[in-house]
Amino acid sequence: MKWHLLFPLLASLLYIGAALFLKRAQQLGGGVLRTTFIANVAIALVFALLLPLGGPGQPLTQFWQPALVAALFVAGQVFALLALSRGDVSVATPALGAKTIFVAWFTTLLLATRLPWQLWCAAGLSFGAITLLQRGPAPAAGHEHHRRRLGQTLLFSLLAAAAYALFDVLVQKWSPAWGAGRFLPIMFALSAVMSVGFMPFFREPLGNVPRTAWPSLAAGALFMALQSFALVSGVAIFGDATALNVVYSARGVWSVVAVWLIGHWFSNTEAQLGSGVFGWRLAGAALMTSAIVLVISR
Repeated sequence: MKWHLLFPLLASLLYIGAALFLKRAQQLGGGVLRTTFIANVAIALVFALLLPLGGPGQPLTQFWQPALVAALFVAGQVFALLALSRGDVSVATPALGAKTIFVAWFTTLLLATRLPWQLWCAAGLSFGAITLLQRGPAPAAGHEHHRRRLGQTLLFSLLAAAAYALFDVLVQKWSPAWGAGRFLPIMFALSAVMSVGFMPFFREPLGNVPRTAWPSLAAGALFMALQSFALVSGVAIFGDATALNVVYSARGVWSVVAVWLIGHWFSNTEAQLGSGVFGWRLAGAALMTSAIVLVISR
């Protein structure tokens, strides 16, 4: 058994907790940029635990590498939180599964590897999955608003998937020369510093986050930090980014099932959309997973 695949499996489960808590925090007025800032600080603190692992490090002239990767991570965080704030968890999370397709594409481009037929088939399947995620009846009132919100959710999810994918590929490419105990703590510390730049754009100061939002916000940030630690450490230490992301993509199916079974614990109303809508979303999540499995089977 490939024991390193337990890293993304754990990450996929932790991500669902993060998504549900952060979605609730947005509903209670947490704010996208404030949430991104808090989550990135939490992630930086968790990855500081890797410092004792050490590593050769690199000269200051190479610091553009962790800086670029940090910028991609922050961009992915913003797009993912925008997707969660604008739409449904059971749409945004499966759509983020396109990340694995992007990982394969970016790996091919950066390593100048020939694109195999399985990857083209997987790309077609992922497009079909996204189509299925949009199926189902819209509310009688506000039909156009519903469609627009769904389109925004998918757009932001795909942008997040692309940013995260390039992030993973560059972590796999550059972290060995630095050492996981150097590259990852430095890179995530830089992402937290970059997030400080969001502060002037907060709708309200950080201290004005509603008291009711803080429990969900803190729990979501912790879950996000832990799932990032599990997945990114796996990529940095073991490589094999495509395989790890295949397993990680199971979060798309977990999200649909979790919203249906326990979403009401988080005041999530997506289950009220009806079995028809959820049937299409589950089919889309399953198709996305099939596309990802096809990528790894090549």
